[in-house]
Amino acid sequence: MPVEGGSSSGSASAARHPKQKRKAHSLSIRRSNSIEDRPPGFQRGDMLEGQDSKLPPSLRNNLLDLFGQIEREFENLYIENVELRREIDSLNERLTGDGQTIEGGDPTKGALKTKASHSTSQLSQKLKTTYKASTSKIVSSFKATAGSRALCQLLKEYVGHRDGIWDLSITRTQPVVLGTASADHSALLWSIETGKCLLRYAGHAGSVNSIKFHPTEQMALTASGDQTAHIWRYMVQLPAPQPPPDVSAPCDDDQDSSDREEGEVDGEGPCEVPTVRLATATLKSHQGVVIAADWLVGGRQVVTASWDRAANLYEVETSELVHALTGHDQELTHCCTHPTQRLVVTSSRDTTFRLWDFRDPSIHSVNVFQGHTDTVTSAVFTVGDNVVSGSDDRTVKVWDLKNMRSPIATIRTDSAVNRISVSANQRIIALPHDNRQVRLFDMSGVRLARLPRSNRMGHRRMVCCTAWNEENQSCNLFSCGFDRQAIGWNINIPALLQEK
Repeated sequence: MPVEGGSSSGSASAARHPKQKRKAHSLSIRRSNSIEDRPPGFQRGDMLEGQDSKLPPSLRNNLLDLFGQIEREFENLYIENVELRREIDSLNERLTGDGQTIEGGDPTKGALKTKASHSTSQLSQKLKTTYKASTSKIVSSFKATAGSRALCQLLKEYVGHRDGIWDLSITRTQPVVLGTASADHSALLWSIETGKCLLRYAGHAGSVNSIKFHPTEQMALTASGDQTAHIWRYMVQLPAPQPPPDVSAPCDDDQDSSDREEGEVDGEGPCEVPTVRLATATLKSHQGVVIAADWLVGGRQVVTASWDRAANLYEVETSELVHALTGHDQELTHCCTHPTQRLVVTSSRDTTFRLWDFRDPSIHSVNVFQGHTDTVTSAVFTVGDNVVSGSDDRTVKVWDLKNMRSPIATIRTDSAVNRISVSANQRIIALPHDNRQVRLFDMSGVRLARLPRSNRMGHRRMVCCTAWNEENQSCNLFSCGFDRQAIGWNINIPALLQEK
């Protein structure tokens, strides 16, 4: 803190004054240790006479008593320490003397020395083994991340959007391509093997927040900030595959990659690609941002989730509104449909997610799942009877549809969780985080791996979404983030489960 130049001498004297007072206190306490040295009728308060103190005499006497007790305890410890040092010195002298005698000649003492030396070496070896075992446990926790490099390897980077990518999805029909939805008002389709952009959809007037593909046809469903959802057709032709990039060089996962500038990306964006601007169908019954949309099983109906606190069910062929799913108290954040049943789950900022059942056309039941303490960012179905929910409260919970009272597993993390995904075959949960990490867990909540992240690979901003693409033993995981790129990862599932 700056001070005025005229008061420097006064402040220096004031700084010296407390030091003199502390020194006087220490001298008084030292004199109070010896009771027999005190004159008759001596009071503890007399030791501080003449000193400038505003403490009452009774409080000063209590402080002196306490300081005296502390000093006596230290004296006792010091005496015990001195005695122990003397014993150690005498033992060392005896050992030294025994060693000199054994070297001179008594064979019986030589045998004793050999036995003692053997027992000493055994003790030393035991201590070394224990130390190595304890340290190996600590080191193994650091090696878990390094080992994940062999389990999760970079496949391809998809660079071309001019703003953050909110969502991504994989086509369910041939040819298999990657779709990304971005805040730059566009959705792009990519070749997974080459990383080349194949098609651009530019029919929205706002941020494209979600993209999902039809289960059997070459159709895409996108949700946007322009308060609409679009259904549009696409036709793409895959280019010839290229050799995979060399990612064998080791990477430092602990090295921060935030030194790159905002929006800086590697590679070039997509060149002139075919562009689709007209939608086959436009769904526009919402009064707010449409944050997500998905196809119901069969692909004849779609569901949309909006910031107007409602989810709408539409007929694809007529674009008519069938049901308005209301009940959430705040904005919706995500919606997801069951892969084989007419079930819909919606998540909201009201810390809950709801299960909507359309299996019976005459009854539309709803169940409310409560368990999070902050915004539920996503809730997705698994192949079985489970729902996995992620939240800004830094937890992921696994629920049983037959028992909605409490989760069967809870995963606690160090950062908010965004749109999660669960692999259909292996039931592995991929967690995208605000802190740029992507972690893998099993359904019981056991952590399996963390995707590598360094200056050479990984996301440089918040990871918004993940999506799986499984083909036999080959399994790919895709992630996208607000660093304007999507990344494909090759996940070695057998090695991952063996590591577990």
